This record gives sequence, C-alpha cells and structure tokens, in this order.
Amino acid sequence: MIEQTFIINHLGEDRKNYQNAVAPPIFQTSNFCFQDVEEMRRALCNELKYPFYSRGNNPTVEIYRKKIAALEGYEDALIFSSGSAAIAAAVNANLQTGDHVVCVHKPYSWTFKLFNHYLKKFGIETTFVDPTLPDAYLNAIRPNTKLFYLESPNSLTFEITDLKEVTKVAKAHNILTVLDNSYSTPIFQRASDFGIDIVCHSATKYLSGHSDVVAGVVCANATQIEKIFYTDYMNIGGILSAYEAFLLLRGLRTLPIRMQKIFDSTIQIVNFLENHPKVQKVYYPFLKSNPQYQLAISQMKGCTGLFSIELKTKDKNKIELFCNSLKCFLLACSWGSYESLVFPGIAITPLPEKWNLIRFSIGLDEPNILIQDLNKALNII
Repeated sequence: MIEQTFIINHLGEDRKNYQNAVAPPIFQTSNFCFQDVEEMRRALCNELKYPFYSRGNNPTVEIYRKKIAALEGYEDALIFSSGSAAIAAAVNANLQTGDHVVCVHKPYSWTFKLFNHYLKKFGIETTFVDPTLPDAYLNAIRPNTKLFYLESPNSLTFEITDLKEVTKVAKAHNILTVLDNSYSTPIFQRASDFGIDIVCHSATKYLSGHSDVVAGVVCANATQIEKIFYTDYMNIGGILSAYEAFLLLRGLRTLPIRMQKIFDSTIQIVNFLENHPKVQKVYYPFLKSNPQYQLAISQMKGCTGLFSIELKTKDKNKIELFCNSLKCFLLACSWGSYESLVFPGIAITPLPEKWNLIRFSIGLDEPNILIQDLNKALNII
C-alpha cells in the first residue's frame, strides 16, 4: 500500500507539465482543443481518461480523483457536485426496474428519500434493516436483491455495520455493496479492506474540511467507474468544477492531522458529557459504554468529531435554552469542518420524544474551551 502522505502530497501531480508549480493549477476551462483529428478522436472515444469537455475529464479534477481513489484503495474515482449526487449515481447505475435493495435503517436523510421515494417511481423496492441485529442483511435478501447499501457508522446515532460479515454475505449472493464512508474517511476506515465494491463520500465534510465547497466522491474498480461515468455521471451531469476540485486538493493536504486533532479533542469531550448529571446518553462509537465498541475499534483506526447526546430533560424551553446558550458552537447543519457545530433535533422534528437528541460536530477548537462552554450551558438548565 502506498503511504498516505505520499498519496496526499505527490500522487497524480506531474509538476513538470505545469511549470513546476507546487500547487496544481486550476484548469478553469469548459473545452479542450487538439492538434489534429486523430488526437481529437482519441479523446472523444475515451472521455474518462482524456480531457475533451470538462463535463467529463478536467485535469484539476483528475488529480483529486487519483488521490482519493488511492487513499481508499480502489482503481479510480469520480467527483460530483454533492454527496447526494455521488450516492444517487452509484446506486442508479446499478439498478433496474424490479430490483430490490437492502439498506441500513436511519440513513442520511437524502439517501432515505432516494430509496423510499425516488426509486419507488421506477419499481425498485427497499428494505431497511437494523445492522446491529445478527443476520439482518442476510434475512432481508430476496431473489431480486441487487444491492446492499451501508453507512457505518451512520450520522445520527452511529450504529456500526460488521463490514466483513455483510460483504461475505453479499459476495455469496452476487449482491453489490455500497458504503457511505463520509464519517470515517479513508484515514480511519478503508472500505476496500473489507471488500466493499463501491465507496461514497460527502466530500463536503472531512475531505474538504473548510466549509467552502459542496462535493461528493465515488470510488470503485475501473470497470464500475467506467459504467457510472458513461451513464449517470455524463448523462445527468452532476459534475464538480475545477475551482472546487482545487479547494478539495487544498483540504486533502491537512486531512490526517485534522482527523487526529478532532479525534483527540472529541474523546475528551464525550467522556466529560457521559459523566455529566444532566446528560442522559452519549452516542459515540469509541465510547467503551457503546455496545458495539469492540466492533468499532476492530474496523476503525480512529473516530471523528461527530456524536449525539440525549439530555435528561424533554422540556422544549430548556432544550432550546441549552442550545442557544452555547457560545463556541455554531447552530448549523453539516459537519466535518474546522468549526464546531450543534444541530438540535428539536429544530427539525415534530416528535417530542426526539426533542432531546442533539448532534454535535467538534472542529479544531481547543477541547477545554468547548468543555467549559458545554458545562455553562448545561448548568443553566
């Protein structure tokens, strides 16, 4: 395996071709021209490999493709304009009318809508299963099951899927596996190590890390990438611009140190919260109180800054007072960047029993400052 730092700093960067610039240039062009008809024909016949029109191959985007595919251990990758576009393309390219999907329960909201609403229009059915139950995926298989969709951990209550076992079941039944690895990134969990066929990312999150770009990634073997490229990628056109690819490359340079810093800080914060008298429960894969702790540490090299808590109160006013009293956490959605965020369930759900569920994303703030802020807000209520 190529070392991660070499991939991040050097792979795919042919600096002699752009005047030895340390940072790759932004190829901000829609079109490419050719010296003769034969050169043009070659590019047109293989737009995945050669720049012809930036809806297909753009040199800045291609550098990022090479890096992220290598980090995940796959042959190639495609970069999309959002995580939801990446997931939809990976799924749509591999399903036909009448197919059946088994999906982790409580997936990312737009993934749920893809399976539970959009694909239904095309006669594709989905069964949602709890991955913590033994044989959940196996028991949900039908004769027409074509795809297992996984999130491990998921992004709200962080259930873990046993990736080796589910992949083993999938291969025995000729079923494709797709994993959303946005939570862990390839720094903490490499999907290819478990035999996953396709891995997706919301690159908006940790892969970018700066809250200034929305993007998505699909990694797979060359045959699968070519299939997705010539169907949903080129046809629907959810592509990323060269400038945004440049931002992703910049974010990738610091990914390992950002992930380690966030992990180190978050462990301190969740341990504080787990022992606070006003906190009912903390959801975080690397807490020893997590029933799936052993599975989590066996699959993941580290954990990230995303976790949820349940407050002991379900009083709407107290929950909102707690969130409004936080000074070092921004009230916002998304996660995985330098800033620390709080996303209260009470802002989006009409169900009172879920009002006390609050999700946090720890950024690059010093943990003692965040702990002080949390403690003051908890003491107010």
